[in-house]
Amino acid sequence: MRIIPLASESLGVRSLATFVEAGGIRFLIDPGVALGPKRYGLPPAKVEIEALHTMRRKLQGYARRADVVTISHYHYDHHTPFFEGLYESSSEEYAKEIYSGKLLFIKHPRENINFSQRKRAWAFLKKAEPIARGIEFADGRSFDLGGVTLEFSPAVSHGREGSKLGFVVMTLIDDGKRFIHAGDIQLLNRKAVEWIIEKVPDLLITGGPPTYLGKRAEGSWETGIKNLNEIIRETGAEIILDHHIVRDRNYPRFFDELEERPKTFAAYLRVEDRPLEAYRRELHKRERGEDVGLPFSL
Repeated sequence: MRIIPLASESLGVRSLATFVEAGGIRFLIDPGVALGPKRYGLPPAKVEIEALHTMRRKLQGYARRADVVTISHYHYDHHTPFFEGLYESSSEEYAKEIYSGKLLFIKHPRENINFSQRKRAWAFLKKAEPIARGIEFADGRSFDLGGVTLEFSPAVSHGREGSKLGFVVMTLIDDGKRFIHAGDIQLLNRKAVEWIIEKVPDLLITGGPPTYLGKRAEGSWETGIKNLNEIIRETGAEIILDHHIVRDRNYPRFFDELEERPKTFAAYLRVEDRPLEAYRRELHKRERGEDVGLPFSL
């Protein structure tokens, strides 16, 4: 099995897109990239836009190689929609390139889904159904792909139980090595944590809690630490941790509090972390010519 993290907050954009080669099959997981339209009351800085376009080109390159595409839920940082989007770097042409002729395994568009994501799923399927090789609703199902098992969790909350952000599914690929992609669980709900522990992955990609939201995420730091430490103890999995937690510039301290230090996407790829969104204020000041220090290079 070969796992290639593609795009994430540590690489300068909102995403958790991942490419996996297993048993001769090429999987593209959660093929979306985006930027936060507002952070600290500011739009994305120029360097963020540049990173978005770079990550988009990278994603499209791997999409052309993929046989299977999986979608955990319908937020635009996890799938590419069929419209022109400035902060998603999306277009109908990009979406067609990703989904045409591919076997799609997607979050159920009508069950365990909130109103916003149901609308997005309907718009997605209207365009994707005529061009995909096939579409399977993934929630809670397992598929034998000829020596490779592709399994999905039941729908679990996007974050805490009862989250207004809806539901997501986690993806397991098993070719003798067991890999789980658990994007927007945010390490905050027990059902997701228990499913991961039950499956005993060798490698886990997951997103941490949205601590950058401040009071709206009160207690999520402590819960995330507790739950991920339990996963580390019970499974011994190698952990790649990124996404929401890296929008908080204090994320290195979160990593330090874990029993085994995980890697970001950037660290796994052996490049420098560039959490651009977390430093958007400083990036705008630099654009105005101010001499502002950053903990990473540009």
